[in-house]
Amino acid sequence: MRKLVLAAFLSLAMAGTAQANAKFEAFVQTLWPRVKAAGFSRDLFDQAFAGVTEPDPVVLKLAEVQPEFTSTTSEYLAKAVTPIRIQTGQQMKQQEAKLLGAIEKKYGVDRHILLGIWGMESNFGKDKGSMGVMRSLATLMYAGRKKQYAQEQLIAAFRILKSGIRSPDDFTGSWAAAMGHTQFIPTSYLSYAVDWTGDGKKDIWGSKEDALASTANYLAKAGWKNDRPWGWEVTLPDGFNRVNIGRDHWKTVAEWSKMGLKRADGERFGSANAKAFVMIPQGIDGPAFLVTQNFLAIMDYNLSHSYALAVGHLGDRIRGQGPFLGTWPAVNVDLSFKERVEMQRRLTQFGFETGGSDGRFGARTYEAVIAFQKKVGLPLDGRPSRKVLERLRQGL
Repeated sequence: MRKLVLAAFLSLAMAGTAQANAKFEAFVQTLWPRVKAAGFSRDLFDQAFAGVTEPDPVVLKLAEVQPEFTSTTSEYLAKAVTPIRIQTGQQMKQQEAKLLGAIEKKYGVDRHILLGIWGMESNFGKDKGSMGVMRSLATLMYAGRKKQYAQEQLIAAFRILKSGIRSPDDFTGSWAAAMGHTQFIPTSYLSYAVDWTGDGKKDIWGSKEDALASTANYLAKAGWKNDRPWGWEVTLPDGFNRVNIGRDHWKTVAEWSKMGLKRADGERFGSANAKAFVMIPQGIDGPAFLVTQNFLAIMDYNLSHSYALAVGHLGDRIRGQGPFLGTWPAVNVDLSFKERVEMQRRLTQFGFETGGSDGRFGARTYEAVIAFQKKVGLPLDGRPSRKVLERLRQGL
């Protein structure tokens, strides 16, 4: 009897899998009209999706738990800026000095930032991703949280295949279809990839030269200026008016210095005329940073404050600078996940941008809380507390 029950269970499980696969395969075929309208052949479509018969469960899992968006900044930094990554970056700095110097001269982008991105994205080329780009995109469109993103990347991916730079069976990347040494998504590849080696191919997969130059081109077009760093860890003076925290309050570095801000390491700022704003990525009790437009250029590459801070810090550590000096506080909020999401949605509704309603409190949420507190006359403690939520529920 038990054997019969087990056999029946396995039969149902297999039928369910077959049904799911059939639905997925049918979904993939619904993509053909869009691809055809963009001017691609049926033969290329069939080659691109050959063997893609079921969604990738790894893609679905990773789409839900991106660490730069689900970890606190301190947790993310601890995993991203490691001693071995710093050491490897310093070795690569020496090994690729001629290449990095030439790219820096052409594009005006700090070589240490390029090393930071290279290290963060693929561990200096050791982990460029081996997942099929087309299967990843199809999975995200079928059932993932990033459907709109995947739809935007689909046609760009077909353009890459049509160019012949990669064959359909060797078109690989990450779960999110980020590709090569520095993990360009398909649309970024089409817009910013360059052929540094002059062999007629923009090969970000096999050529670190093309990949690093492409990344420099990306950052240059995103507004990077080589006369200033990404930013500095700072100490705020006693009595600092917290209303000045956030990207709505740009001032020159010289103006911030006159207000009493100092570098945490005691060195001089430099870049006196560069504009910058104060950022508190883990709340008012944690480290503070004065960041320039270059920080936002890194965020253009990956829309995460934690990521941009990690890239900048890794680059500085490779340069030979020390660790951050401030103490990262534990994040203890007296709100449930549902209430955190509600707080972010209400702040956004009232015009205080939080960067999304994901329940995770980062730099934008802390800035929004301070701005709201200023607006309604609450003490500017910058803490996303139950008291703030209750006041939000009353309206402006």
